[in-house]
Amino acid sequence: MVRFIFDLDGTLTKSETLPIISEHFSLQEKIAELTMQTVQGNIPFEESFVRRVSILRKCPVSEVSELLATVALHENVHSFIAAHSEHCIIATSNLFCWVDKLTEKIGCKAFYSEALVENDTVTKITSILCKESVVDFYKQQGDFVVFIGDGHNDMEAMRLADVSIATGLVHAPAKSIVSIADYVVDNEDILCDLLNKLLNFENGQE
Repeated sequence: MVRFIFDLDGTLTKSETLPIISEHFSLQEKIAELTMQTVQGNIPFEESFVRRVSILRKCPVSEVSELLATVALHENVHSFIAAHSEHCIIATSNLFCWVDKLTEKIGCKAFYSEALVENDTVTKITSILCKESVVDFYKQQGDFVVFIGDGHNDMEAMRLADVSIATGLVHAPAKSIVSIADYVVDNEDILCDLLNKLLNFENGQE
């Protein structure tokens, strides 16, 4: 079976989610530069993620979850997922407790980073998702895996996938993934057309 594994922030959403949280709680100056430097691969992802979560960890989890549930999605990509949910997976390094309602709205299986939550605040990150482990999981099942992402931390997952697509729907994709991607797209309609062609090809319809 063909599996489409999507990054979440900037790939499915029209905005990066951590800056949305930071702006809502007036912490944007501390987050914005860290986020952009991380997307471009100038700061190691795990280091940056831990630093950003530390800045945001006292924000009420319930409020963050409700806030992110309202984040705008790329409508055509979301429609593709809705029509083919059994083929689609989200792999996000974001915390489950923050994006649970958002991914529920998208409507397909998802893998996340995890955190310990006490008194409605994040007290400790317990695991950070390695996206390549999700790709490997489905490849071990014999699936044909397509990975779609935009950031430097998607690089190893894209290396492992059968087909990799670097997207520039919100910002330019990281240079590191442009160099290894099979496709680079910056238009949502072109992306959806490519996804449909890959689905049809693997289903033996072309």
